Amino acid sequence: MKYFSTRGAAHAAPKSFLDILLAGLADDGGLYLPTEYPQVTAAELSAWRGLSYADLAFEIIRKFADDIPADDLHAITRRVYTPEVYRNVRDGENAADITPLRVLGEEGGTTLALLALSNGPTLAFKDMAMQLIGALFEYALARTGQHLNILGATSGDTGSAAEYAMRGRKGVKVFMLSPKGKMSAFQTAQMFSLQDPNIFNLAVEGVFDDAQDIVKAVSNDPAFKAKWAIGTVNSINWARVVAQVVYYFKGYFAATKANDERVSFTVPSGNFGNICAGHIARMMGLPVARLVCATNENDVLDEFFRTGSYRPRKGAETWHTSSPSMDISKASNFERFVFDLFGRDADEFRRTWVKIDSEGSFTLDEEMRARIRDEFGFASGRSSHEDRLATIRDIDARYGVVVDTHTADGIKAAREQLEPGIPMIVLETALPAKFTETIEQALGRPAPRPQGFEHLEGLPQRFDVLPADTEAVKAYIVKHAT
Repeated sequence: MKYFSTRGAAHAAPKSFLDILLAGLADDGGLYLPTEYPQVTAAELSAWRGLSYADLAFEIIRKFADDIPADDLHAITRRVYTPEVYRNVRDGENAADITPLRVLGEEGGTTLALLALSNGPTLAFKDMAMQLIGALFEYALARTGQHLNILGATSGDTGSAAEYAMRGRKGVKVFMLSPKGKMSAFQTAQMFSLQDPNIFNLAVEGVFDDAQDIVKAVSNDPAFKAKWAIGTVNSINWARVVAQVVYYFKGYFAATKANDERVSFTVPSGNFGNICAGHIARMMGLPVARLVCATNENDVLDEFFRTGSYRPRKGAETWHTSSPSMDISKASNFERFVFDLFGRDADEFRRTWVKIDSEGSFTLDEEMRARIRDEFGFASGRSSHEDRLATIRDIDARYGVVVDTHTADGIKAAREQLEPGIPMIVLETALPAKFTETIEQALGRPAPRPQGFEHLEGLPQRFDVLPADTEAVKAYIVKHAT
């Protein structure tokens, strides 16, 4: 399996999985994709149906990482995906399932269900990929004797998941940018309370998109990136996305009895990485009917899927909402999908993509819009603060389940796209304890907390404040890098 950049596919030599594992962005500013998506046969689907999560992860990831010896990769997936790591399950769920499926009920002539992705150490779906990334990074660095300085940006969940996956790992330091004052109190405490000497939290005076732009700017400086061994853990890193492909297969198996059945997935979306993994699973041959992209008030992606126009917003136009992990107006992974949409024609893709910088947007014709809907199976929906409060109340009253604000956005969008006879699986984003302020507003009581998180906000916090300036971040890295 070889990889190339969305922006230099016709010019650069393809690379292996281990070549791109530590790199993040390609040197030309593009995102890595495999030269082709591996296809899953009917026999493989049948054989995989009864596998544990760790063994399923091995079977899927080995198709993308064939330069890692099979025994080594299998040992990694079995070490990462254990009930000891993913233990924060709800009552009645089995931690050994890793991502248990919770059926809410029958609505619109079909089954509405949640795929529990938030049982890991930071209570968010980002753990599902990040724990694996931490193990893969350590494995790759040990083989070469190298070190790595990870630079990331977070709107809340990526940062804590990355830090908990990398804390104490040999040869790794983490520099995590977050928008100052824009995360929930729980998210902030979860990150800033870490005292590990290889973890550096940087509160940027701006919004998430400012932080993400800094990460991209540093990644687009090849000399600095090489000298200071800069790597990324944001979903621009291909390994992050491919690790997330696994739970689409696991969710499908949990919701069906035979491989001729189809399911739909609704995905709360910010940076488009999570739903991009669903797109890849579908391209591999997983029987997915619909992929519903759910947004909050920062509805750039919903606007695109409804109208065909992609208009990334400026920093000041990004709203701070009660589902803050989705407060993103420039979705990095969207580039991967658009590249596939253009049939991987690099020249045609670039002619369209450059319009974002020159004109601020691009608009697709009706033929392309029909392909998005009919060939790629995408739909979308939008949720507001009042919508998510109403959804949280309704799901609690109807099913006795408390969901977080982002998952509520997903449920709201899912209910607008139900098809009789096709199960709808909403990907859970986080446990509600991470956003208890809004849960209390909706239900009049705080969100339930898993054991061990009762006094998180009272712990001492360690972080530095920086301006939203690339050079300031570079100077900080130089001062503290390995």
